[in-house]
Amino acid sequence: MNNTSPFAAIERERWRGAGSSGLPLAYDELAGLSGLNEPVALTEMSEVYVPLAELLVLRVEARRGFSAALSDFLHEPPDRVPFLIALGGSVAVGKSTAARLTVRLLQSLRPDWRIELVTTDGFLLPNATLIERDILARKGFPESYDRRALLRFVADLKSGVPELQVPLYSHLTYDVLEETQSVRAPDVLVLEGVNVLQRGSGRVYVSDFVDFALYLDAEEDDVRRWYLSRFLKLRSGAFQNPDSYFHRYARLSDEEAVEVASGIWERTNRPNLLNNIQPTRPRADVILEKGADHFVSRVLLRRV
Repeated sequence: MNNTSPFAAIERERWRGAGSSGLPLAYDELAGLSGLNEPVALTEMSEVYVPLAELLVLRVEARRGFSAALSDFLHEPPDRVPFLIALGGSVAVGKSTAARLTVRLLQSLRPDWRIELVTTDGFLLPNATLIERDILARKGFPESYDRRALLRFVADLKSGVPELQVPLYSHLTYDVLEETQSVRAPDVLVLEGVNVLQRGSGRVYVSDFVDFALYLDAEEDDVRRWYLSRFLKLRSGAFQNPDSYFHRYARLSDEEAVEVASGIWERTNRPNLLNNIQPTRPRADVILEKGADHFVSRVLLRRV
């Protein structure tokens, strides 16, 4: 390990010994949390995500303790501000599954806490706007989001607004929905998306409000392979739905599907990964490094 690195590298064998409880979820529940082409084995849950959840509980409780002490010092009534966890990483790296699993384990560890999950997909600009601005092919890039709305949401969340409405997104229609998600004064909120740790050109950023940052990492070749594999599975699955935005790909041959998916990767996902997502990696508090088998092989824990 580089002595100048702010991270301590912890091999999986050592990481799995951290914490105190195995707290396994039932296999059926764990399978229900797994996304398409994002496997989660029982050992992955117990050896990687349970210690992570226990670390997050420690951080939340430490923040609460400091907040209570500060309120006492200032002779003010206690003010419980939601603890914001950001989870970032590339398309197809497994963020959605990791976010759902983290939320579920936190709920198991602290059933009295209100824990919410929000994805930044709902803050994407509508397709009509992206088409008007000629950036539909750059969906997922920073400019494709309503960054003011996302910033306003996290600012209101940390300001203690009792109920917030979050826009929702449909991966079937590939567009923002009219329906919203209600977020009511959570103790902990997990915010998942490719852009959660990015900086912008303004003075205030979403990352300024984050209490703990997670980043899912993997070699680019592996992420590309996972993306292509997921595309092939969607072609024979969700793309078969006539309402799917990508229904036109449903009848592609394997060779044609790989060619189309490779083009999307090279035009959109790879540049976004290299130019916008990977540069946010050093801002994380914990980096989960995945191996070629899609399972976490090493944990990088920020030490300074």
